[in-house]
Amino acid sequence: MAAPISMEGRKAVPTVWEERILKREFDVVLGKMLQSEQRDPLETEEPYLRSANVKWEGVDTTDIKKMWFSPREKRELILQSGDLVVNEGGDVGRCAIWDGAIKECYYQNAINRVRAKYHSSTRYLYYWLYNLKATGFVDAVVGRITIAHLTAEKLEALPWPDVPPYEQERIAAYLDASCTAIDAAVDIKRRQLETLDGLRKSTIRGAVSRGLNPSVPMRSTEVPWIPKIPDHWRLVRVKDVLDFFNTVRIPLSAAERGLMTEKTYDYYGASGVIDKVEAYLFDGAYILLAEDGANLLTRSKPLAFLATGKFWVNNHAHILKPRWGDETFFVHALESQDFSLFVTGAAQPKLTMENLGRFHLAVPPVLEQKEIVTFIQGKDIEFRRLFTQIEAQTETLTAYRKSLIHECVTGQRRISEADVRRVCQDSGLDQELLAEAGV
Repeated sequence: MAAPISMEGRKAVPTVWEERILKREFDVVLGKMLQSEQRDPLETEEPYLRSANVKWEGVDTTDIKKMWFSPREKRELILQSGDLVVNEGGDVGRCAIWDGAIKECYYQNAINRVRAKYHSSTRYLYYWLYNLKATGFVDAVVGRITIAHLTAEKLEALPWPDVPPYEQERIAAYLDASCTAIDAAVDIKRRQLETLDGLRKSTIRGAVSRGLNPSVPMRSTEVPWIPKIPDHWRLVRVKDVLDFFNTVRIPLSAAERGLMTEKTYDYYGASGVIDKVEAYLFDGAYILLAEDGANLLTRSKPLAFLATGKFWVNNHAHILKPRWGDETFFVHALESQDFSLFVTGAAQPKLTMENLGRFHLAVPPVLEQKEIVTFIQGKDIEFRRLFTQIEAQTETLTAYRKSLIHECVTGQRRISEADVRRVCQDSGLDQELLAEAGV
């Protein structure tokens, strides 16, 4: 029967192999403390890795910093291809294999370098640490009372299964190929979500700018972002159809919000609700639209949304109300627009009330507004159903990847040479593997 791997009484995961500690098979060295100035003529400025460079999917070399190293430090801290770099701070335990992408590269003291002493596989160790991290064992070891650190001593003392080197290599090769197939499938799902989101936005944009009848007579405009609109629609500036209530909004600091006892009402910022407060400024239905922030350009969150009931708004969102028409139509009309040409400021993008006020919208009669809103609501139901299906498949793949690594590195699933050959065949995604994941 398999003995459970443990450390100081804390159980990790059962394996079919005997328990050792990591330092018996690997050499662990902490990196150099940051040094911004040259202290000795023999020191040279060299590239180094920091914790931000270490990702589970590999070392990110797109943003490499430099600092000063002495000849002795360069001898001791130079990275070799195949080394495992493990985060000592930050997301502790996150690790990656160094592939020698930079000829001479070193590492900071936020990273431990792990190198095999004998014949053990750092690639297998990568998956083993991934599993210890996923099961919560690493976080239990470092503790969370203060800033977590996986020191060299703690890393050296981590449990390590005494797997024969040839079996380590076989498990690592199997997981490399299997995880590549799973990751490719996940990437396809993510691209499907992006395509679906683009189609959804295009559908809404078309409905609020051209209407639902493709055969309706159109007329040209002189507005670049709305070159044509239905002949019976109006082309108006935002300030001509929507009232601003920006003078009513009042920001509340975190300290002020913390002093409030009855947190009953929603407190809105540029992208939605950020807190609950005990008082309100507005009562009714109002359109909120971001006034500042990077989201004006990145569009990672909704720009426009409807706030209803009693609520408070800080000074990062415009407060708007249509003088006539359907509030939800105007939410869709504003949300679907590209305001980038009207946004000012590079460090802190801002859509001023003046610039927003002179932005043009195409506005149909009220009855047609309501028809468009009903159409968009129906389409949203269809899109949400598709989004949910794809997201569920992505979650299934991600969970299967984690469980596969766990089974393989603990010996619950024994890997043969035939298994490795099967998943390493150059035939695209391994359909048997994905079928096993339930996708």
